[in-house]
Amino acid sequence: MKTIFKISMAAALLSLSAFSSSGAMADDTQLLGYSKGATVISPKIENGQIDTIGGIIYSQIKGLRHNRALRMTVQIPRDNKLKPAIIYFPGGGFTSADYEKYTEMRMALAKAGFVVAACEYRTVPNKFPALLQDGKAAIRFLREHAKEFGIDPERIGVLGDSAGGYVSQMVGATNGEKKWDAGDYLNQNSDVQAVVSIYGISDLRNIGEGHPENIRKVHDSAAVTEALLVNGPAFRDFAGASVLETPEKTLDASPIGHVDGTEPPFLLMHGAEDPLVSPVQSKQMYEALKQKNVDAQYILMRNAKHGDISWYQPNVINAVVDFFKAKLGEPKEGGAKTTAPGGNL
Repeated sequence: MKTIFKISMAAALLSLSAFSSSGAMADDTQLLGYSKGATVISPKIENGQIDTIGGIIYSQIKGLRHNRALRMTVQIPRDNKLKPAIIYFPGGGFTSADYEKYTEMRMALAKAGFVVAACEYRTVPNKFPALLQDGKAAIRFLREHAKEFGIDPERIGVLGDSAGGYVSQMVGATNGEKKWDAGDYLNQNSDVQAVVSIYGISDLRNIGEGHPENIRKVHDSAAVTEALLVNGPAFRDFAGASVLETPEKTLDASPIGHVDGTEPPFLLMHGAEDPLVSPVQSKQMYEALKQKNVDAQYILMRNAKHGDISWYQPNVINAVVDFFKAKLGEPKEGGAKTTAPGGNL
């Protein structure tokens, strides 16, 4: 028994000697007797942790017999920095808003230090300005809860692809236009400080411009989704109307109709071979912004189509990350601490 006791004491002393004066374990794990049969490696600390909170209700649309809850998923870098925020609006042809997609882009932005909120919004048969009101409601929600998420409320950008690019452009083009604000947190400002639109729509009057005649004719229909967005479906004594029949109303529902020189920096990206939304959309928005001396960039992607694999490549994603870094700045050291309760790990 004495021999066993002496061996145990020796092992305990050896274990204690494996720790440095700072309390860190020594690199030689064999001192603790754990390494037999193991491949021993050392972690190379390069990435921080990112917390994801899903199912957040940012807006409730109340009707006579319904209550529609709009949700977002927020990714938060776990640090004490004051962080810019990016809101992502998904595409879906104005008929869906599957906001959990484009994880590659959202994760890259979160790893770069941004709080990233992916948001759903109302789609057809809801008419304009429902989706614009939702976009602005999401911005106000993040400003209201900035401390909770570690957000710098003075630095919020928006990002979207296709119809989501339209929402992002609309949000940026209507900076300062208070009439589009509806819902909760109206004490908060809904202006944004940067916009990225990926093959987005800038003018609902000419989405088919630049495409073959058979495609252009589709956009003349009263049943095409932009016509449903602006004018609604045929019902009772209303036979429906194409966007060509309501040009002033359609222009008011288009980002290009609101460009007045007060817009934040814009990055417009488009595929040269896009068969759904012509690059004409980004080109004409870029030209309209430049005419008003707005800080605008236009990137045309060779060989890229609409939502194909081109848009998931590092150089494309990095272009977006770099733009937001340049226009919104880096996270600020020691500026904030998230107040949302954490998990066990």
